[in-house]
Amino acid sequence: MSTVSVSESYAELKSAAEEKYNALQDTPVIMVGTASCGKAAGADKVKEAFEEEIRAKGLDARVVEVGCMGHCYAEPLAVVSKPGFPGLCYANLDEGFVKRLVDDFLINDDPCYEYAMVALEPNEVFPTFSDFPRGVYEHKIVLEHCGFIDPGDIDQYIVEGGYEALSRALEMTPEEVMEEINESGLRGRGGAGFPAAEKWEVAREAPGDVKYIIANGDEGDPGAFMDRGILESNPHLVLEGLIISAYAIGAQEAYFYIRAEYPQAVERTREAIRQAKEKGLVGPSILGSDYDLDVKIFQGSGAFICGESSALVKSMEGHMGMPEQRPPRLSISGYRGKPTVVNNVKTLGYVPHILRKGAEWFRGIGNPDSPGTVVFALVGKVNNTGLVEVPMGTTLRQLIYDVGEGIPGDKQFKAVQIGGPSGGCLPESALDIPIDFDSLREAGAMMGSGGLVVLDEDDCMVSVAHFFLDFTQKESCGKCTFCRLGTKHMLDILERITRGEEEDLKVLDHLQELAEDVRAGSLCNLGRTAPNPILTTLRYFRDEYEAHITERCCPARMCPDLITFYIEPPKCSKLCSVCVGSCPTEAIYTREDGLKAIDQEKCVKCNNCYLTCPPEYLAVVKLSPPELLEEKEGKSS
Repeated sequence: MSTVSVSESYAELKSAAEEKYNALQDTPVIMVGTASCGKAAGADKVKEAFEEEIRAKGLDARVVEVGCMGHCYAEPLAVVSKPGFPGLCYANLDEGFVKRLVDDFLINDDPCYEYAMVALEPNEVFPTFSDFPRGVYEHKIVLEHCGFIDPGDIDQYIVEGGYEALSRALEMTPEEVMEEINESGLRGRGGAGFPAAEKWEVAREAPGDVKYIIANGDEGDPGAFMDRGILESNPHLVLEGLIISAYAIGAQEAYFYIRAEYPQAVERTREAIRQAKEKGLVGPSILGSDYDLDVKIFQGSGAFICGESSALVKSMEGHMGMPEQRPPRLSISGYRGKPTVVNNVKTLGYVPHILRKGAEWFRGIGNPDSPGTVVFALVGKVNNTGLVEVPMGTTLRQLIYDVGEGIPGDKQFKAVQIGGPSGGCLPESALDIPIDFDSLREAGAMMGSGGLVVLDEDDCMVSVAHFFLDFTQKESCGKCTFCRLGTKHMLDILERITRGEEEDLKVLDHLQELAEDVRAGSLCNLGRTAPNPILTTLRYFRDEYEAHITERCCPARMCPDLITFYIEPPKCSKLCSVCVGSCPTEAIYTREDGLKAIDQEKCVKCNNCYLTCPPEYLAVVKLSPPELLEEKEGKSS
C-alpha cells in the first residue's frame, strides 16, 4: 500500500484538474447537447456548423459535446459562454443561426439576448433556469450536472467535486458506508423501492469472498429514457456510485448492464471507465488504498424481461433471460452462484451525493418514507417533454402543469400512465396524489423506473390498455402459464372490444377476474404488474369500455373499427386539395360540385386527412357509428 493517503491522492487529482480548467477560463466555449434527444433533433449538424464557423473565422474557442439538460422539447440546444457575459442557452438551433451567433456574439459581443432561452448564471439582463416555472419544483441531484459538463472528460467531473465521495468512502469502513446509506433511507429507483442498504448488507454478510455488483441500465419501458440520458450525460456519477457500492459489499468485480440499443450510453460509459483507470480510480489500489475493483460492461440484447434482476443475471451467464424462483435471492446466490447486488443506474447516482452531503441532507428532501427525488421521463401530450427531477411528494398536477406546462392545443387532460407499460392509468381526480412509492401503489399504479406518459381527450383508454398489454405480452418470456396465456387471453378480449365485437358487459367482469388471476399467479413482476393498465382503466374509465360494447362507439374516436371519416361539404373548400395528397389509398375524390368526399371502401382510417385539413376549414370530421346514424337521420328529416 502506498504511503500517500487516499485523501492526498484525491487532492492531487483535483488540483491537476483545476489547473487544467483554470488555463481555459479566458477561452469562449460552446456546449452542444448531443445526447440521443439532441442528435435526433439535429445536434450533430449544429455542432459541425459551430466548428466550421470558428475554424473559418480563425477564432480561439472550444466546441464541447455535453449531454441532456432535460429540456428535450427545445433541442437542439447549445450554451455559449464567453468571458464578460453570462452563459447563455439557445434553443431550437439550426446551421443558419449558428453563423449569426458566431458573428454577432463571439466576434462582435452582441449576445442576441432576444433569441436566448435562459442564462446559466444570475444576472440583471436575463432569467435563469431556476426562474422557469419548472425551476420552482425541480430539485436536481442525479441530473445536477447533466448537460453542463463534458461526459467524456473526467477532469471536468472532478472539478465539480466528482470522486470526492469515493475518497471519503475509502477512508471509512464498508460498514460505515452502508450505515450512511441506511440512515439516508435511499430506496431503489428501479421500480420496487426496496431499501438499498438492506440489499447491500445481505450480500456483504453472505458467505464467500467473491461478490458482484451490477448497475442495471437495461431500460425498456416505452417512452422511458432516464437511465440512457444519465449515462450519456454524466457516466462518471454512476461509475463513482458503483465503485462505492462495490466497496461497501466487498466486491472485486462490477458490471454495467446496458442494452445494446443505447450505443452512445455504452460508448460514453466505456470511455469513463478507461479514464478512471488512468487516474487510479478503477483497478488495483484505488487512490492508493488496498481496495481493488475491475469494472466491465455487458451489453444486453434488448429484452424487456431482462430488466428483472434475476433474468438479467441469467442473460449475463449466457442463458435465456428468464426470471428465477426465489429464494434464494440474488444477494445470496446470483451471478455465477455468488452473492450479487443489482442496483438501478439512478439508485447508484444518489450514492456519491449522500456520501458527500450526508444522510440527514438526503432525508430532508421528499417524504419521510420516500426521501430524496425522483427522475421522470415526461412524455406524451404535454408541452415541455424531457427529463425532470422533482422531490418525492410532488403531485402529479404540479409535475404535468407546472413542470411540463400543461397539455398542448388547449386539449383536456384525460389520464397519466405512470410506471411504464406495467404501471397504471390515473385520471384527473388522482392528479393531487403525491408522487411516492406508497401513494401511487394505493392508487393502483406504481413508481416504476420513471416513465410518465400524459394522455389527453383524444386518447381512448381501452386502446391505451391494449397498447401497453400488447407490449408486455410480446415481452413475456413465457416461463409461467399465468403470464404466457393469461396476458394473451386478456389481449384477445381487448382486441374484440376495440373492434366492437363484444356485446355482453359480462365480459368486463371476466376481464377483471382474469387480470387479478394473472397478477396473483405470475412468477415475476412483469406478469404480476402486466394487468395494471387493465385494472386501472376498468377502475377509472369503465364507461369507455361500456360505450365500446353497448353502443359500438369509441368516445375518443380513436379505434379505427368504430369510427368513420367524413368530409362536411359546407366547410370544404373547392380550391383546397391538401387531404387528397395526404391519403395513401386515394380514397378521397372530387365530387361533381368540386368539393371533396371519401370513398369508405378505400379508406383505411389512417387519420392523415383529419390531421392535414387546414384549421380555417376543419372540414374533415371523425364520427362513431351512432353519431353517423344521427347525422344521416337529421338530414333525412
